[in-house]
Amino acid sequence: MVDAANIRNVALVGHAGSGKTSLSEAALYNAKVTTRIGRVEDGNTVSDYEPEENRRVSSVQASLIPCNWKDHKLNILDTPGYDDFQGEVASALRVVESAVILVAANAGVEVGTERAWNRCEASGLPRLFLVNKMDRENADFQRTVDHIQSVFGRKCVPFQIPVGAEQSFSSVINLLKPPADAPGDMSGEIEDARERLIEAVAESDDDLATRYLEGEEISEDELARGAKTAIMEGNLAPILAASSTRDIAVDTLMDGLVEYLPSPAEAAAPGAVSKSGDPVELKTDASAPLEALVFKTTADPFVGKLSVFRVYQGTLKSNSEVWNQDKEQSERIGQVFLLRGKTQEQVQEISAGDIGAISKLTATVTGDALCQRDSAVTFEPIEFPVGYYTMSVVPKTKADVEKMSQALSRIVEEDPSLQVTREPGTGETLLSGLGDVHLDTAVDRIQRKFGTELETHTPKVPYRETITSVTNAEYKHKKQTGGHGQYGHVLIRLEPVERGEGFQFAQEVVGGSIPREYIPAVEKGVVKTLQEGVVAGFPVVDVKAVLYDGSFHDVDSSGISFEIAGSFAVRKGVMDANPQLLEPVMLLRVTVPDAVTGDVIGDLNGKRGRILGMIPGNGNTVVEAEVPQAELLRYATDLRSITQGRGAYTVEFDHYEVVPQNITQRVIEEAKAAKA
Repeated sequence: MVDAANIRNVALVGHAGSGKTSLSEAALYNAKVTTRIGRVEDGNTVSDYEPEENRRVSSVQASLIPCNWKDHKLNILDTPGYDDFQGEVASALRVVESAVILVAANAGVEVGTERAWNRCEASGLPRLFLVNKMDRENADFQRTVDHIQSVFGRKCVPFQIPVGAEQSFSSVINLLKPPADAPGDMSGEIEDARERLIEAVAESDDDLATRYLEGEEISEDELARGAKTAIMEGNLAPILAASSTRDIAVDTLMDGLVEYLPSPAEAAAPGAVSKSGDPVELKTDASAPLEALVFKTTADPFVGKLSVFRVYQGTLKSNSEVWNQDKEQSERIGQVFLLRGKTQEQVQEISAGDIGAISKLTATVTGDALCQRDSAVTFEPIEFPVGYYTMSVVPKTKADVEKMSQALSRIVEEDPSLQVTREPGTGETLLSGLGDVHLDTAVDRIQRKFGTELETHTPKVPYRETITSVTNAEYKHKKQTGGHGQYGHVLIRLEPVERGEGFQFAQEVVGGSIPREYIPAVEKGVVKTLQEGVVAGFPVVDVKAVLYDGSFHDVDSSGISFEIAGSFAVRKGVMDANPQLLEPVMLLRVTVPDAVTGDVIGDLNGKRGRILGMIPGNGNTVVEAEVPQAELLRYATDLRSITQGRGAYTVEFDHYEVVPQNITQRVIEEAKAAKA
C-alpha cells in the first residue's frame, strides 16, 4: 500500500510525435525500473507493446507506466497523440489529478497541443508543459515559450531555462532554486526569467502580491508553496524543458511532478451518486468503504479480459467480493495486479489513490463502479468522443460469420469510442469510429485477439423509392396445370402520401368480387414488393395502396394466387406512377476555427449542402447545414484535411429528399450492377 499523499497520477498528452512514449521510457530508466531506454522506432518500449503500435510506430492506446521516485509513486499514463485515438485520452484524463502537455521544441504548438490543453481545461486538471526534444535541430526554447504564451496565455510561465540548445543542450536551471554554479554568462537571463516567475506566482496570491510590490524578499519555500497553490487552482502552468531520448533533465521533470502537481489526497474526487441519487463526497481514505472506477477494459490473450481501475476510496483486495452498482450484481475478485505496460505484477491490494487491474470480471465494463453493496455509488460517466466515420463490416470466411457479432461487441467493450449498429435499410453491419486509422486498427485487433477476420467496405446509402402521381394497376394471375390451377385478379390504385407517412393499405372492394379471406394475401404481396423495391431495389415508401376491385375463381383461387397478383400489380403500378429516388439528408453541425469557415462552407456547397446558419463564438464558428448522406461518408477525413485537424462535427438523420436526376441514373446503374 502507498500513502495517497505520496502518489502522483499524471497523464502525458500532446500532439503525435511530441515524445510522450520516449519520456515514459526515460522516466522508467531514471527510476531504475529498466536498464536501458527503449526506442519507439525499434518497437521495444514498455508502453507501446501492441503489434499495431509497433507496426504504426506510434501509440494507439493509453498505457500505465508506474515507477517509484524519491519516496513517491508516479502513475504515468502514456496516451496516444493521433486524432483517431482520443477515446484513450478521455479515459486516461478521467482518473488522473494532473497532466503533462508535451511540445516539441522544433515544432512548437500544434493541433494536438491545443486539443490536449482544451481537454485539461474542460476537466479542470492542473497541468505543466514540457518543451521536449531540446536536442533536435531548430530547437528553440524561447520561441516555443512565446508560442505557448500566445496561444494559451501569460499564465504559462517557464520554471526552468535550458543550458544550450540543439546538440549543445546539456541541462536546465531551476528558476525557483537557481544553483550557485550556474554558468556566469547566463546570470542576466536567469535573473530576468526568475523575476518574471516570482511576479507570476505573486499575482495569484494576494499576500505574496502585497509583499512583492513592497519589495519584500519572498523565500524559496514560500515561492514553491505559492506556485503549487496557483498550479492546483489553474492560475499557473509551469513550462519545463528536456530531451527524453537523450535523457537530459528528465529527472528534474520527475522532481517537478512530485513538487508541483497534486496528489489524490489534495485533489477533488469525481462526481458520484448513491443508490438514491444523492451526491456522495468521496474521501481518499484507505480504510473507508471501497469506491473504485473501471476506466479501461482490454482483452489479454493470456489472462482474458483485463479491467483497469482507479481506487478513489477504500482498498480493493485480492480474493474478495465487490458490488457492481451499474450492473447491480456481485463480482468475484481473484488476483489483483499492478500494471506496467503489458507486464502484470501480483499484489494483495490496491489502496485509495492508486491504479491497478483485475482479470476475468464477468459483467463489468468501462465506466462501471466497484464498491461495497451497502455503500454503493455510480460515477459520472466517462465522456468518450463520438465517431461518425463509418464502414460496413462483413466476415471474410464462413468460419468468421458466427464469430463476428461477438468479436465486434468485445472490441466496443475494449474501446467505447467505437460503435456497432445495423442499418435496416441496407441490412449492413456498420462499425463507426473517429477515422480510418481507428477502424483499421480495430479490425486488426479483432483478427489478432479474437481470431475473426473481417473485411470493410464503404457503406451503402439507404436510398428509398416513392411515387409522385396516382395510378391504377391491374394484374390477373392465371395458371393452369393438371388438377387445381391458380387464379387471382386484382385492381389496385396507388396514391402518393406526405413525406414520412410510410405505407398505407386500404380496400374498397364491393359486391364480394374478392372474398374477404383473400384481402390479407393481396396486402402481403403488395408489402413484399414495396420492401424489395421496383426501380433500383430500394424500399418504396410514402405510398397508399387501395385494392378496389378484382375477381376470383371458385376452385382455382387461393391466398398465394392473390399474393402473386398483388405483387405484380403494385410493381406495374409503381413504374407507371412517375417513381423517384429519395436519399437521406443529414443535419450536420461543424465547429471550425473562424479562419477556415469559408473553406468549410465552400466544401459543403460542393457536397450539395444547404447552409442553414452560422453561430460565431470564442474564435470558432458552428456551421449548420443539411447535406445528403451520400456526400458525408468520408467527411471525417475531408474536414481534417481542410482544418488541419482543428474541426469537429456531429451528424444526425433529418429527412428524405428527392435525388437529383443526374445522380439518380448513376445510383440505379450501381444498384443493378451490385445485384448482378
